[in-house]
Amino acid sequence: MNRPLDETWFTEVFDSQGSAFSLKVNEKLLDVQSPYQHLEVYATQTFGNLMVLDGCVMLTDRDNFLYHEMIAHPALFTHQNPRRVVIIGGGDCGTLKEVLRHPGVEKVTQIDIDEEVTKAAERFFPALTESNDDPRAELLFADGVKWVDEADDASIDVLIIDSTDPVGPAEGLFKTDFLKRCHRILKPGGVMVQQSESPLYHSGSIIRELRRDMQAAGFDSVATLPFPQPVYPSGWWSVTLAGKDCDVCDFREQAAAESAMALLYYTPEAHRGALTLPPFMRQAFDV
Repeated sequence: MNRPLDETWFTEVFDSQGSAFSLKVNEKLLDVQSPYQHLEVYATQTFGNLMVLDGCVMLTDRDNFLYHEMIAHPALFTHQNPRRVVIIGGGDCGTLKEVLRHPGVEKVTQIDIDEEVTKAAERFFPALTESNDDPRAELLFADGVKWVDEADDASIDVLIIDSTDPVGPAEGLFKTDFLKRCHRILKPGGVMVQQSESPLYHSGSIIRELRRDMQAAGFDSVATLPFPQPVYPSGWWSVTLAGKDCDVCDFREQAAAESAMALLYYTPEAHRGALTLPPFMRQAFDV
């Protein structure tokens, strides 16, 4: 919910948790109602540009690297040889940019239903879209669930579900039936990763249910990785990995350590640390 304190602040209120997050803004840069959602972009005083979808903060210039690096690199370094990658959602193209840092990746297909998000990113977040012209990148504006339904069995190595919160159009992306279809299109040794909300607010609900649904869908291993994300609810976020015929608690640490990528957050040490869950999360997940 967007509830401004006054004309110079953008505020997102989380009524269920009795909390809110605000950023001081200089001006509104964009206000578009697409066929799917309400898209706004603001210029803030301290976080650069801010993108908002249906009143919820999606990203800022200042801290988006945390999310984009953690939804991409743990999955890519967990897979033994990722060549074919698919991103469902991710219209701001930040995840696409991170995936394309991996030289072994041969093709990345990004499927987002709302082209207006990508247009806004190209205009107001150009650093995120600088790899869109990479010959390995394919951008489709279509229904990601339908794309998964029509994909061939065992045809991709890594599947990234870079979705909004599990409400409205994204709700189905968190259900067992969809996860079974994701399992079907992954090759043996394939890795799936999904944004999985706040480990403080949602460990005992959304995250636990997602982990159970992934296991029910046939995945052999599951791991939830928490990381800081100041502009998201609670300031703490997570991604959950699931492996098909592989253990997602093991990853190519030496390859990650030897990588020449100029990253701002992800390191093999951060990856290993994120795999070590605090006690309250282990209790919530029954692990």
